[in-house]
Amino acid sequence: MAEAKAGRPGAPPDVAELTARAEALVPVLRERAARAEELRRLPEETIADLHRTGLFRILQPRRVGGSELPFRSIVELVAIIGGGCGSTAWVLANLAAHHWLLGMWQQQAQDEIWGENPDNLIGSALVFPRGRARKVPGGYRLSGRWPFSSGVDSASWNMIGAIVNDEDSGGTQPRIFLLPASDYQVIDTWHVIGLAGTGSKDVAVEDVFVPEYRTLAVDQIAGGPNPGSTVNPAVLYQLPAISLFAFCIAGVSLGIAQGAIAHFAETTRTRLSAYTGRNLADFNTLQVHLAEAAAYADAARAIMLGDCDEATRIVGEGAMPQLEQRARYRRDGAFAATMCTKAVDLLFTATGGGAIYARHPLQRAFRDIHAANAHYVLNWDINGAMYGRVAMGLSPDATF
Repeated sequence: MAEAKAGRPGAPPDVAELTARAEALVPVLRERAARAEELRRLPEETIADLHRTGLFRILQPRRVGGSELPFRSIVELVAIIGGGCGSTAWVLANLAAHHWLLGMWQQQAQDEIWGENPDNLIGSALVFPRGRARKVPGGYRLSGRWPFSSGVDSASWNMIGAIVNDEDSGGTQPRIFLLPASDYQVIDTWHVIGLAGTGSKDVAVEDVFVPEYRTLAVDQIAGGPNPGSTVNPAVLYQLPAISLFAFCIAGVSLGIAQGAIAHFAETTRTRLSAYTGRNLADFNTLQVHLAEAAAYADAARAIMLGDCDEATRIVGEGAMPQLEQRARYRRDGAFAATMCTKAVDLLFTATGGGAIYARHPLQRAFRDIHAANAHYVLNWDINGAMYGRVAMGLSPDATF
């Protein structure tokens, strides 16, 4: 199938158009942020806007109408949205990334979901130890309960992770299972202090049959050709998904930090000290805090995009990132998110008592960015230690 060209009627939007659409949404999302927190999920209007703009489909294959953009675009576009609402950026990052992952599955699974509706949203629940599956004729029987299924209320399908017990060898294997919404129960547990609008509720499955074509072993998406390569041969769908996923959601942290920096700079220009009456923009300490925060965010962005480009180049040359490089990607995703968190912490402190009011955007940025960094792939202690093990010649002690 010939690639559609940007600008042609019916063609999927390109990077420039999606960037403009994302930027136009920022003030709207900023106004809706408090409502998203109250609902504990994204407002329906926001889901509709993400569909309308094509942002959900940035990494979806062109053969089904997606934009199939370079991998780095998920960092860039999610960060723009994060400047308006961290919860919206988090849901976008996850659901857009699942279109990318589905492109690595057998064609039958892709056709079942996208053939029904290419706009179908796919949630996830990938805390593998929370589920168990056993092999049966034609597929697997799956049971378990999983937390943190972001955006699940808007999803028609879900990628659920579980451990498969091999009765013959006695070993185990992590696999991902694709289930329609009718096969799992959503349990509302989402009462949290950060990223409250993501609706990241629990899902439960009780002894459901999943056909073989709707399952995928984790090692099949560790990089290189995979079951989806026959219909989606592009480099994008041969990237090491497990190693690079951190960049999808670290873009949320980047966006929250960039939004906080912009707000601090804009509001401090004309703000007077409550105690001295002086213009706060003249305070050297605030100037330095702003400079440091901006440097953290700029460095985080450069690190993430550099790694995304490097991995894309290596796979495009027919090779695969080595273990040391993949460990660095995991390290860098977590470190970038940590730098973004430091940026927000600096500005939250520099703002003083005003930042603790519920009406102040920095208190939400503070809560949301700390919630984002609680994710396993953004946790610095976990991923820093993983890199250290590999750098010193030890096994990574995790799936790469």
